[in-house]
Amino acid sequence: MVDKEKLSKYFTVKKKPVSFREIGKEFCSSKKDYAILKKLLKQLATAGEIIVNRKGLYGKSEEMSLITGYFEAHKTGYGFVILETPGQRDFFIPARKAMGAMDNDRVVARVENMKNREGRIIRIVERAHSKISGTLDFADDSWFLRPKHSTIPFDVLIPKKHILNAEKGDTVVVEITQFNSENRPPIGKVVKKIDKPEDPKSEIEAVIDEFHLSRKFPKQILDAAKALPEAVTPEMFEGRRDLRTLNTVTIDGERAKDFDDAVSIEKTPVGFKLYVHIADVSYFVPWDSVIDTEARERATSVYFPDRVLPMLPRKLSEDLCSLKPKLDRLTFTAELDFDDKGHRTASTFYPSVINSNERMTYTNVQKIIIDEDKKLRAKYNSLLKEFELMSLLCKDLRQMRKKRGSLDFDLPEPEILLDIQGNLADIIKTQRNFAHSIIEEFMIAANEAAAEYLTALGVPSLYRIHEEPDIRKMDDIMKVVNCTISYKKAKITPADFSKIIHKAAATPYEEVINYLILRSLKQARYSPINVGHFGLASTCYTHFTSPIRRYPDLVVHRILRDTLNGDKSGKPDNKSGDRAAAQRLSDVAFNSSRRERVAEEAEREVIDAMRTWFMKDRVGEVLNGKVVGMNSHGMRVRLNDYFVDGFLHISYMVDDYYVYEEGSLTIRGKNTNKTFSIGQAIQVRIDKVDIAEREIVFGL
Repeated sequence: MVDKEKLSKYFTVKKKPVSFREIGKEFCSSKKDYAILKKLLKQLATAGEIIVNRKGLYGKSEEMSLITGYFEAHKTGYGFVILETPGQRDFFIPARKAMGAMDNDRVVARVENMKNREGRIIRIVERAHSKISGTLDFADDSWFLRPKHSTIPFDVLIPKKHILNAEKGDTVVVEITQFNSENRPPIGKVVKKIDKPEDPKSEIEAVIDEFHLSRKFPKQILDAAKALPEAVTPEMFEGRRDLRTLNTVTIDGERAKDFDDAVSIEKTPVGFKLYVHIADVSYFVPWDSVIDTEARERATSVYFPDRVLPMLPRKLSEDLCSLKPKLDRLTFTAELDFDDKGHRTASTFYPSVINSNERMTYTNVQKIIIDEDKKLRAKYNSLLKEFELMSLLCKDLRQMRKKRGSLDFDLPEPEILLDIQGNLADIIKTQRNFAHSIIEEFMIAANEAAAEYLTALGVPSLYRIHEEPDIRKMDDIMKVVNCTISYKKAKITPADFSKIIHKAAATPYEEVINYLILRSLKQARYSPINVGHFGLASTCYTHFTSPIRRYPDLVVHRILRDTLNGDKSGKPDNKSGDRAAAQRLSDVAFNSSRRERVAEEAEREVIDAMRTWFMKDRVGEVLNGKVVGMNSHGMRVRLNDYFVDGFLHISYMVDDYYVYEEGSLTIRGKNTNKTFSIGQAIQVRIDKVDIAEREIVFGL
């Protein structure tokens, strides 16, 4: 009897492409077998694992100079195939060879020039976009959509009967009914008209529509959540280690509602024993249940200033699985032993039950440890010993990470403040303090320990990987480093990054150098293949600590549970064969990485939108700021009074003819010799606030 796993192994050992008849001789003894074979071959071809060539022969993709991955599109049409097999450089795809692929599509490409890493897309395995948002337009007797996002570099034709009740200039969502190819544009139909935002809240609603995010859960998901237990009961404690007597706390932001990690710590004769307790979502959400299927599709929670679009129904994310204080909660614990220098000496994992003593905030922990606030220290007197131990261990762990070359970017981020009615009140710089570092270091330690534990056992799992940057991008970084900070080295490599970041700290160039290095890095992603995490300088890393809001963490929990129960196959659902299990892990990794990128982009769009709404009534005002970025088009300026950036285009600098000097990273006036450089104080006028484009334009 033929199955997918046997078929996959068959192609692995074949030295040349084979015909359907040859494969049939190997596997089939009846008409029914041939029908099954045909179906399985189609599935493998659809997944990009095998390819049917022009002669109708089947062969392994990599043996036929073919690669699979996702397409990262540029606004002018060209792009790159980011390989699913990590550790290799991307392949460049010219616009004329993209075959109509859109950003984040899963594709198969033929390698046409290995030296230049150039290829041609020959198949689109999975479309990332079934719906696109943009502006409805009419010209030359045709209706069409102009996509809002620049990574979709073509219009979508819309038959007149499918424009719904929309008019020219309206913002709409279009469902694609016929995808584009090399020779024809895509065709679609309007499925929703997005009302013009009238306030910040409706702007967030518009972004949700633009990115096709789910506001609500389907009825069957809510029904399944309703059927879950109302509370954690003693009957659920069977097979769990009872840690309710440990002093345990959660440490989160003031506005957090879902608490998926808690920590405990003890002093040992040689160092520390750290307990990282993670909400045991897997107990309530079994593989392939209706809740699990929805969570797998969403892959991540999405966070906006006024709401969260959760991965899991609120009964789980904010109740049963949330590690609220004074309540028994089911957890998965990583028990980690460290010596007094911060070296991890042992790690064990087990299901547990905890009862958190307190719901702490970063602000209060900072006041207790660093500011030594007397009132707070008296209030939390019973936990002072633990906080002091956390402080000591955190410093050791951070020092260890710095020594091995971990990249610690100190990039300011905006925080949107709302008033009690939910209106936009202010935009400030997010305040990070030592308490953030405590949780960050402890979670990194737990994630590394979980990854190393599963790797040592040879168990297939999901990894959080971060590949080394392309060496070709080093020259751009070197240009900026040479004209900003004194870093005496003729040629830099990625190994120099942590030293350059340290050297730039507390200089006017810190932010621009941090951003430049960050942009040179590849995006971290999920993969069943471990290639390490460059940014953390970690040889083995996973995501284990946030199963309430990240789907890969939930998968790792299940694999850990199965491993502890004696099943070391790594099959996510404990039933499928090796090949099916590997494909499922690969699919989860791909979808989770893609959905994470969508969530991050949506969150950035909302921040840009909130900035424009906040500044819309300030056109004409003159404000002080500083130059935080520069290129041939002009300067990026950040205001002093608000954490708001805007762009000052060279064409808006009308008191002289200005030129950009790349060698010195400055903009200079030809006649006045007036010079602008990064870090320089500057006074700007708000010339334009474009709500539709979410842009703020400054003038001198």
